[in-house]
Amino acid sequence: MIRARIAVILLVVLAAVSATGCSKEAEVVAGWPVADAERTTPKPPEPLLWPLTGLDAPSADAIGRRVISVKIENSPAARPQSGLQSADVVYESVAEGGITRFNVMFHSTMPDPIGPVRSARLSDITIVPQYDGLFVFSGSSSSVGSAIRNAGLPNLSQDAGVSSFYYRSRERAAPHNLYAHLDQVHAEAERRGMRTTAERRSLAFSRTLPEGLGGTAVTTVNVPFSQANRVLWTYDAGRGVFLRDNNGSRHNDALTGEQIAARNVVVMWARHVPKGGGTYDIELAGSGRTSVFRDGVRIDGTWEATREAPPVLTAADGTQIKLAPGNTWFQVVATDVQVTAQ
Repeated sequence: MIRARIAVILLVVLAAVSATGCSKEAEVVAGWPVADAERTTPKPPEPLLWPLTGLDAPSADAIGRRVISVKIENSPAARPQSGLQSADVVYESVAEGGITRFNVMFHSTMPDPIGPVRSARLSDITIVPQYDGLFVFSGSSSSVGSAIRNAGLPNLSQDAGVSSFYYRSRERAAPHNLYAHLDQVHAEAERRGMRTTAERRSLAFSRTLPEGLGGTAVTTVNVPFSQANRVLWTYDAGRGVFLRDNNGSRHNDALTGEQIAARNVVVMWARHVPKGGGTYDIELAGSGRTSVFRDGVRIDGTWEATREAPPVLTAADGTQIKLAPGNTWFQVVATDVQVTAQ
């Protein structure tokens, strides 16, 4: 009897051991989060750049401030002018007697003072709206004045009764002594019910030369506007700029005392229609031939512009020619002018 009980106990123990050895370990299951959307890295904000130089800008409000377009003379008695080096964009074109005159765009920098300020020309009817500028000048012929009124340009001429920011310098004889304080222009425009902010009108920039555009290395650019005004630009490779000579002499800025330098020199060939008295109607809304000089290289192509935007520059293969970040001088010459570069 005892033996039978012992046998039963042994069978129970063996069964328990067998069951334990054959049992599976408990399976551990870890939960995995289900993504509702693909994980993305926030895109960094676009850098704030001045639209007419491609350089860093401090704020969107500064960028939105309206451009100031100033008419500055370039007769021998006007040199050296004040403020040209601080301009974002300068247009130079021939006027009566073969002298040239500048339409100067100030936006990223407001030097003080600027001048000498002189009278408007027909080409300004196109240039000023292309940059949506406030127009600062001193008088005009009756025909140009009528064209300015018909075009609806924001007229801040001294002859239109503006006196708040103009003054006459005692250091020069009239009419080469009218100067302006740019930091007062927007306030005067606002008092007269003119917009002081504007939509962006941009030029196109790239920090490096785009591949495939080709181009020819140059060190000098000769721009013979006329017998009375010949301009030479010489490339300074160390600074990456072209230095300006006017009629064989260094062309300096009176505010800096230094030779005028341009990051970009753009020659635009445009039709000049004589209007009597040695003046021209220069057709800057349309298209024509161009040569762009940047980084010591010449790139040939075409320009195209409307009255609502600055020129777009295009190479022969259709690629847009972009400017180097910095200031730009547009040299507007007649279609038969021979510009040479070496």
